[in-house]
Amino acid sequence: MKQYIIVLFFLTILSCGSNKVKTETKTETSKYPTIGYLEKLSSEFNKYVPENTKIEVIANGHNWTEGPVWLPKEQCLIYSDVPKNIAYKWTEKEGSKIYLEPSGYSGEAPRKGGKGSNGLILDNQGNLMLCRSGDREIATMDASLNNPIPKYNTIASHFEGKRFNSPNDLVIDKKGNIYITDPNYGLPRDRIEELKEINFQGVYRIDEKGEVKLLSSFWPTPNGIGLSPDNKTLYLANTEPPKLVAFNLSETGDVSNERVIFDATELCQKSISKQQPDGMAINKEGIIFMTGPDGVLVFTPEGKHLGSIKTDKRTSNCTFNEDETVLYVTCDDIVLRVLLDVKD
Repeated sequence: MKQYIIVLFFLTILSCGSNKVKTETKTETSKYPTIGYLEKLSSEFNKYVPENTKIEVIANGHNWTEGPVWLPKEQCLIYSDVPKNIAYKWTEKEGSKIYLEPSGYSGEAPRKGGKGSNGLILDNQGNLMLCRSGDREIATMDASLNNPIPKYNTIASHFEGKRFNSPNDLVIDKKGNIYITDPNYGLPRDRIEELKEINFQGVYRIDEKGEVKLLSSFWPTPNGIGLSPDNKTLYLANTEPPKLVAFNLSETGDVSNERVIFDATELCQKSISKQQPDGMAINKEGIIFMTGPDGVLVFTPEGKHLGSIKTDKRTSNCTFNEDETVLYVTCDDIVLRVLLDVKD
């Protein structure tokens, strides 16, 4: 009886308040276990995240998941397990299976730090493009999506003759320009100063010719990166200090009017998971879904925080399916699915 009272008290605390909608740990409408809850800060939030959706756990047993990308023709999700140096494929029918191994580090010597691929996207021709943290390069897989092999074509690995630190995330515009972040996270932690060739952590543009241009060296830990639907705004999630940053983007892919549109310092201080801003996905209306303190934070293009998909775990990145009816989320050792077209 004492244990029952304690559990009942805890559930009551979680469900109290009009701005939180608790997600049950079991549901009759889903074959997957669920976690977390929704935190609504504005009535606009439920326009993008239905109040009766669930946060489903569709894959588990990993180390640290990252960089999800949806393949529309194949109807599958590809995501990275960075420490394992493996990219996985998930389908509704078969669950998770190894897709690429190795995905980011081709060496044989033991290596501390991030080894595998991190950010993943499809380029404008439908090829899989990877941030290969271990080999410190941006590359495409030299194989079809249906018959993957760990063979890669390097797009860029150096800036002004110096090797990248460890490319982390990337996005591509309509003209084929690639925008990347290059923090230290993937460098072996015991050899960062020895191996580091660039004395800052940068944000870069790689044009269609493979030429690399530095866009910003101001932010000390650039992480997730995203583009507005009209390609006129570039967004950056900086981990420490925890800021969501926006840049105006010109027709030529140059940046200006750099500004902080959301400061996550207070949220990070209160965070259960101690997670800071990480990856992001931006929908067709320009709404930003940024992973960060205890889940996925949802913002307007101007940085108004509408609410959060709360996991209370370290949450790394997210992506949509082709019609944006589903949000897939990489979250510590698991992968999540949030249905965005749930009807009342």
